[in-house]
Amino acid sequence: MSDDDWFERALREEDDAEAEPTDADTETQDEATEGRDESADDGETEHSEASTDAEGASTNSPSDDSPQDDFASDAGEDPFATNFAEAFENAPMPDVDGTGGEFGDPSGDGVGDDFWGSSDSQRQSPQFDDEEFESDIDRIDIGVDGLDEMILGGVPKRSLMVTIGSAGTGKTTFGLQFLYKTLRDGGSGVYITLEESRRRILDTADEKGWNFTEYEADGKLAIVDLDPVEMANSLSSIRNDLPRLVEDFGADRLVLDSVSLLEMMYDHPSKRRSEVFDFTRSLKDAGVTTMLTSEADQSNPYVSRHGIVEYLSDAVFVLQYVRPDDFRETRLAIEIQKIRDANHSRETKPYELTNEGISVYRQANIF
Repeated sequence: MSDDDWFERALREEDDAEAEPTDADTETQDEATEGRDESADDGETEHSEASTDAEGASTNSPSDDSPQDDFASDAGEDPFATNFAEAFENAPMPDVDGTGGEFGDPSGDGVGDDFWGSSDSQRQSPQFDDEEFESDIDRIDIGVDGLDEMILGGVPKRSLMVTIGSAGTGKTTFGLQFLYKTLRDGGSGVYITLEESRRRILDTADEKGWNFTEYEADGKLAIVDLDPVEMANSLSSIRNDLPRLVEDFGADRLVLDSVSLLEMMYDHPSKRRSEVFDFTRSLKDAGVTTMLTSEADQSNPYVSRHGIVEYLSDAVFVLQYVRPDDFRETRLAIEIQKIRDANHSRETKPYELTNEGISVYRQANIF
């Protein structure tokens, strides 16, 4: 039987099933209607929920469309091959061991659960009293004065963190200071910027006395500046090669400034979610402690522009402006929104941007 015959027979069977019922059938159905109304309603509900789940799965699946369609490079070159990989290959190899290891989900929630917004994403990590705090998890300090004292025991190593803030709140400074902490302690780091040039990043850090130029010359630091459009076009290559390159370089910490520009490359929400999800998974697979920066939503300073990275991250720091009623002075405040497997202060504390970086006033109040 040909495919056309099979298709025509299926249509005839469907038409027969939809035909008017006979009188006998109607009488039999009337007798049974009362007894099965309730089960029919339940069946319809289950069918509706199943259909909704199926539609949701279809909507959330990655689109076949590629960002190359809208953002194809005229040169056709792979910026990852010429910029990102070259930055690692040309840099002298540091005389330190990589962190290695496997990045786990200490909370047991699973990244997928948090990403797709299941009820698991609402669960809070366990809280600990000062006297009872004991942990076998390796922990690190962020490197920001005052902020580290607000975190009991430090942030678990190999965490994926995000700093959310609007323009001028110091997100880039936060990332540089986070990286400087490991460089100062003898480690190595990688800084990926989608906003500034490599030279600008070096100048900004050097002006604060952090000597990034020397660390780069010594092979302790790799700074990679990528155009966000080109990164979107080459994201698959970057995602696949990033764990190996980070391990080969022996990086202890990595900063990406900022993930918002990458998110903006995708118009469709499901495509944006899947791409950011896959990229953050590659960072976790690299086993490196990572800090992302993200622009805050214009209407809500407590969430990122697209509301995605908070659910993928193990720790969230919020930088914001606080304006008193008299509007005499605009102040800056920091809040720790979450840290998995760490007890931390829930207070909002003031901070300042100085020539030496960010300083959080733990003992002070906003007003």
